[in-house]
Amino acid sequence: MATSTHTVTNQPPPLVGYDVFRSDRALTEAVERHVPAELAEQAATELSALGRASGSAGVQEWGVRANEHPPRLRTHDRYGHRIDEVEFHPDWHRLLSHAVGAGLTDAWNRPSGHVLRAAGFLVWTQAEAGHGCPLSMTHAAVPALRADPELAAAWEPLLTSRVYEPELTVPSAKPGLLFGMGMTEKQGGSDVRANTTAALPLAAAGEYLLTGHKWFCSAPMSDGFLVLAQAPGGLTCFLVPRVLPDGSRNAFAIQRLKDKLGNRSNASAEVEFDGTWARRVGEEGRGVRTIIGMVAATRLDCVIGSAALMRQAVAQAIHHSAHRSAFGGLLIDKPLMRNVLADLALESEAATVLGLRLAAAYDADTEAERALLRIAVPAAKYWVTKRCVPVAGEALECLGGNGYVEESGLPRLLRESPLNSIWEGSGNVQALDVLRALQREPAALNAFLQEVGAARGADHRLDRAIKALLTELADLDGIEARARRLVERMALVLQGSLLVRWAPPEVSDAFCASRLGGDWGAAFGTLPHTQALAAVVERARPVE
Repeated sequence: MATSTHTVTNQPPPLVGYDVFRSDRALTEAVERHVPAELAEQAATELSALGRASGSAGVQEWGVRANEHPPRLRTHDRYGHRIDEVEFHPDWHRLLSHAVGAGLTDAWNRPSGHVLRAAGFLVWTQAEAGHGCPLSMTHAAVPALRADPELAAAWEPLLTSRVYEPELTVPSAKPGLLFGMGMTEKQGGSDVRANTTAALPLAAAGEYLLTGHKWFCSAPMSDGFLVLAQAPGGLTCFLVPRVLPDGSRNAFAIQRLKDKLGNRSNASAEVEFDGTWARRVGEEGRGVRTIIGMVAATRLDCVIGSAALMRQAVAQAIHHSAHRSAFGGLLIDKPLMRNVLADLALESEAATVLGLRLAAAYDADTEAERALLRIAVPAAKYWVTKRCVPVAGEALECLGGNGYVEESGLPRLLRESPLNSIWEGSGNVQALDVLRALQREPAALNAFLQEVGAARGADHRLDRAIKALLTELADLDGIEARARRLVERMALVLQGSLLVRWAPPEVSDAFCASRLGGDWGAAFGTLPHTQALAAVVERARPVE
């Protein structure tokens, strides 16, 4: 009897044609929690539209092609003129246009803008993470520019515009702009006070010429950049436009694009300034203080971006397991696989709940919430971005050999996952920043303790963890060597307190038992067998 050798069976269908927003219960509940009732219906409608687009086969193909055809640097035109332009695949522009049109650079002037933008960023970047960089830079430039009201008045409406225009021309003639950033140099890295780029004052007030080199320039195709340089009064923040008011190109030489591990769709560059015109932002010598608002906003985007990568990885793993049979049944029904999936789902939900809580603090903009952000953002950035790599790796393993193949999309997620732990300061930088807040800003610690204290008495494991943390915080002698341990505990206690207050019992119980109670192994899939694992997995299952 003839048999076919090409009949395909027991292969899961692609995870497409679903609403990325409405399929994420942790996210939808966070939006309902943090958005006023009068805005909730409209917010859900807009986010659902974005979710359906993100989950569509067409947009997912945009993401694939944008990564298969990475940007190319064109230093000169056909006649030999220096142009320093970056060429992108058309699907990169489609992704950015849709994102800008959905308001992912518009958060600062609308009600609940940061929560809505964070939710949209988490939903949309699951289709493709690389273009999140210019979205984040553009969004985050606003608070830094507000150090100069005149600059803010001219540039902010264009940064928060919902129109994407990639052509490089006079900024005032464009309907919308993108921003990049150049802080680090090859001799200093995160130690920006070691920067050597020099700023020479001109006769006109606030105008300078820059000379120097930037080792990492984010989004070099952008219309403008915030950069740090050494002015006579010390390290200062500057705005560098690509095109000057008279239509001529500013001196902005792109030396090369970085060949990166992941983030292949996005351009990162080394650039040189040689008599580059710049406008000072803020006071001379206060560059770090001026640009720190941008850094804080992009650090929160690192948290949200990692939560997006985790969510997509977990969704793919659960989807595969719900359709793939082995050893007599569906993988999702196997006790050990269910444990792995539940453990991954806990990590994803904890990251989402924390990221949206911090976005809500931006919207509240009270003294107490600003104090919370000062310490919670670097703590969250440290921990959530660190968890992204193992989550992506374990999710890939859930697909077995299929997950190791590029077509599955998991290798792209895995390559992308280390970026957010490095971008805007690596783990040590974040841990040291938390220590500075602890030692210099008592209001920040007080806000943190009030936040976690809101859940006291609801779970004995959380209560013990808070008590242990207080003991550790009482002894800051020699704290630098154990800063990572301390910040990890702070992040876990904060996540646990939020889940105890807002997540279903099966989620908060499993999180506290494993992350705070110590009943957890070193690998994913080692949750205590007494937990309601099936309910945790079902809650995280993407609905097609």
